[in-house]
Amino acid sequence: MLIHSMYKSFLSPIIILLLLGALFLLGHYPDISTILGGIALFLIGMEYMESGFKAFSGGLLEKVLGKFTSTTPKAITTGFLATAIIQSSSLISIIVISFLSAELITLTSAVGVIFGSNIGTTATAWLVSTFGLKIKISVYAMPMIVMGIFIPLFLKSNSWKGIASIFIGLGIIFLGIGYMKEGFETLKEGIDLTQYAMAGYAGIFVYVLVGAIATVVIQSSSATMAIIITALATGQIDYANALALAIGANVGTTVTAALGALKSNENGKRLAVAHFIFNITTAIIAIVFIYQLADLVDYLAVLIGISIENYTMKLALFHTIFNIIGVLAVSPFIHILVKYLNTLFVPKGINKGKEKYLDDAVLTLPSTALSAIVMETKHLYENAFDIITHGLNLKKNNLLSSMDLDEVLEDLHTHKSIDIDLFYKRWIKDLYGEIIDFSTKAQANMPPEYIEELYKLKLANRDIVEAVKGTKHLQKNLLKYTSSRNEHIKEQYNDIRKGLAELLRNINTIATTDEEDIIILLLSKAKIHAQRYDIITNGTLDKLIRKGLITNQMATSLMNDSDYANSISKNLIAMAEVLFIDINSDLKKLHEDISINDKDIDNMLDSNK
Repeated sequence: MLIHSMYKSFLSPIIILLLLGALFLLGHYPDISTILGGIALFLIGMEYMESGFKAFSGGLLEKVLGKFTSTTPKAITTGFLATAIIQSSSLISIIVISFLSAELITLTSAVGVIFGSNIGTTATAWLVSTFGLKIKISVYAMPMIVMGIFIPLFLKSNSWKGIASIFIGLGIIFLGIGYMKEGFETLKEGIDLTQYAMAGYAGIFVYVLVGAIATVVIQSSSATMAIIITALATGQIDYANALALAIGANVGTTVTAALGALKSNENGKRLAVAHFIFNITTAIIAIVFIYQLADLVDYLAVLIGISIENYTMKLALFHTIFNIIGVLAVSPFIHILVKYLNTLFVPKGINKGKEKYLDDAVLTLPSTALSAIVMETKHLYENAFDIITHGLNLKKNNLLSSMDLDEVLEDLHTHKSIDIDLFYKRWIKDLYGEIIDFSTKAQANMPPEYIEELYKLKLANRDIVEAVKGTKHLQKNLLKYTSSRNEHIKEQYNDIRKGLAELLRNINTIATTDEEDIIILLLSKAKIHAQRYDIITNGTLDKLIRKGLITNQMATSLMNDSDYANSISKNLIAMAEVLFIDINSDLKKLHEDISINDKDIDNMLDSNK
């Protein structure tokens, strides 16, 4: 059940109006009203359970999905267990799409989780057929609801509030099942739906279509299965048609997935296509071999102690078997599928100024939202890196290579200045605004510790923007004096270029290494070098003026531009500390404890080469 919030917000009001109209027209048919009321309670109970598990896990669910999806078997197993436990494939789908948007998992892992989640959804059928139809609702449901209401009055933590929501959800689900069962039983006294039973493949196709439509309208395959099982338990539909309805419920989820993906990003759309392919393939297999599968269910039912007349549990078994068969049939080709998916929804042109990771789907998960903002901040820095590099009249490929820095300075990018204002508007301004806007929305769902990290990221984004603006101010004189006939002023401006080039190269190394000591050493070295290149503090400017080596105009320009260069360095260093140290508490502690001088740094860096 891959349902997107945008789809819900668009379609839900229409469904509510249709239901209100139906209830008004069916006022004279209390049996049908009871059934509809039971469906509504079931859906409400599912919402309570979903929010309850989300609060109870406290981010644990996201960590599990992020950690145990490195291989396809792990991803499938994790998707199955997570969905079976929390009874919400929609929550799993939201988390998976969020992780994809923030590039915390690969598309292959995400597809594996969705495959496993399809098996996990069959747990609802087992829950309904095993407990929901056999317990006395008044004995179990109401105490669960009462317990859920009273727990938050005494225990205030989020985990206990989550447990309370789970209790309330289970109680309401059982009440909903009870009302559906009662409605179908009473309805049979006036209308016997079994008279509309259809045999053969004609009946299979008709009931598959009915099951699919029901799932699209209700927006929950679990609720559809609950309706099918309660109708089957009361004898309102026969077993063969119930099997076809169960297949249709799976098919219906592909429609909600497709509609839900319309407002999602590229990876969300690809995941919806994968879900569609899986469910349609599974449905085709189930339809073609429905009679053989029914025989297999009869055989397995006897082995596991299910009575041959217990059609509701046999239906749950059938639902599980054909989903497992679908996973077994499709998962060996998952890499081929992902390769195909990556050819879909590819943007026609690369817009460097457009956000890549900020998807509203991640906003409900604080940790994932924070990760998305980190990734987008890195994206902003990548754009700034290109602008600053070209503003310093350097070639990016040279800077990122192992070429000696003196050679990098000599191989100019251009003999004309680039329009930094234009690139700022295209690559920086709008993207920066999107990050700040998204951060403001994300903050509403974040606990204090996340908000503190978010504040640091906002500062890092500001530092990136300021570094680009500083480069704009520096560029004019940089181009003028690096081509000057006065070797002294030329040398000073090339020193500025060299210092910033070294910093950019070091930050690139920091961004591409996992070695904690290298990250901290390079940042420490950058701080010391930023102080070293202060021409006022180190006496360089005074020496040049006193000896008459540069004019007063040159001195004024050099003093201002040295200040710009120092500001750029400080902004970039502050940004790098946030992105590569402060967001990791262990690295932060290590950074605070370390105290070494520049010579020690050089020696240690040499030993690590």
